[in-house]
Amino acid sequence: PGLIPRSVEKLFAAKRDIEQDGNGTVSIRVELLEIYNEEVRDLLADSGPTGKLVACQVSSNDAVGNIKMDVDDVKDVEGILKLAQERRCVKATKSNSESSRSHLLFTMHFSVLASADGSSRTGRLNIVDLAGSERVAKSGSHGALLTEAKAINSSLSTLSHVIEKLQAKSDHIPFRDSKLTYLLRDSLAGDSKTLAIVCCSPHVSHFSESLNSIRFAAKASKVELKEGNSVSV
Repeated sequence: PGLIPRSVEKLFAAKRDIEQDGNGTVSIRVELLEIYNEEVRDLLADSGPTGKLVACQVSSNDAVGNIKMDVDDVKDVEGILKLAQERRCVKATKSNSESSRSHLLFTMHFSVLASADGSSRTGRLNIVDLAGSERVAKSGSHGALLTEAKAINSSLSTLSHVIEKLQAKSDHIPFRDSKLTYLLRDSLAGDSKTLAIVCCSPHVSHFSESLNSIRFAAKASKVELKEGNSVSV
């Protein structure tokens, strides 16, 4: 299984342990967002008769008015993820027959209510599937595909710039320069723990993209989020 299924299983295993030991109750909610052409769309919202996905505003690092669904077990999450994959924007280019034209943000919110004193603790797990950077000359993108490629490349450049600023411990971090970095502000700053998985192709025709990915990973690995925490790559 991939990263998301294993993460989901681990969270529900922790939920079972807490509740079976009588230490408290755990509630879990999930949300699924797509960032397409710098527009944040709710993949869980009913698209209605037009079939158009519902766009969301972003405020204080969170989407506003989007659906957060309560889930009771792994199967609930699997059904939600299947729906999201069906709704996510995927198109064919010369480089990839199933090219993601958007970034996918899957978030699990969890709340633990302690039995002993009634205190509550909350947290969240963000898992982001980034669309890959695209060389237009190789992908043959034009028209709508070209617009999508520009938006993808621009947001990835902003993410790289934010990481550079974090690495330099700059007083101003430009999180607001893209919807992607704005939504991920809590994951890229403060006391969060962040893991970046970089996929590279061994094929010689993809050398340039793989080299850029490795350089990005090297840059990200030097970022210190808070004393004792860093970005793991």
